[in-house]
Amino acid sequence: MVPTLPSDPDVRHPLRHPLRQRLLAARTAFVSSPAGKVAAESLAHHLGRVLDQLEPECLGVYWPLRSEFNAASLWDGDGSHAALPLALPFTQRVPPQMHYRLWDGSAPALKDECNIPAATGAAVVPDVVLVPCVGFTGSGWRLGYGGGFFDRWLALHPHVTAIGVAWEAGRLSEAELAPQAHDLPLALIVTENGVAQG
Repeated sequence: MVPTLPSDPDVRHPLRHPLRQRLLAARTAFVSSPAGKVAAESLAHHLGRVLDQLEPECLGVYWPLRSEFNAASLWDGDGSHAALPLALPFTQRVPPQMHYRLWDGSAPALKDECNIPAATGAAVVPDVVLVPCVGFTGSGWRLGYGGGFFDRWLALHPHVTAIGVAWEAGRLSEAELAPQAHDLPLALIVTENGVAQG
């Protein structure tokens, strides 16, 4: 069943807005620090190992925004994942929904209805997707940007393995991020320290 969510995230979760803003500010400061570059290399290493174990047939990635980890960096190096088909999300505002489109890895020339770079390829359903996290808990709960697009898509595709990608600076306690009725836990979350544990 697809979660039904009001269009305004601050109406749904008024306490999450200041939490999200605090985490975004901390993330921006961290990524621009000397430690941020080291952390990015470490996160790429850990995420690459997880993907090697999962062996996806098609991987849903995301175009990095607002100091998110650049998952495309996994394909910029030794080429070990070069043959893996990739897909980028495409979001629509009305009705609010998201799907994936095959992506060739080049800089997208198209933007979706949320003004996020998107691919022009055929619609696909990846078997593994990377989900950017603003915040997260060790038990797999995610704080995103509040639009609910990933929640809706994952509810329609329960067979897909969803991997959160986050910086340790976004780690929250279970009390700080109590799940809402529509929230769906991720299979696992990877940070610069490895697979997040409670």
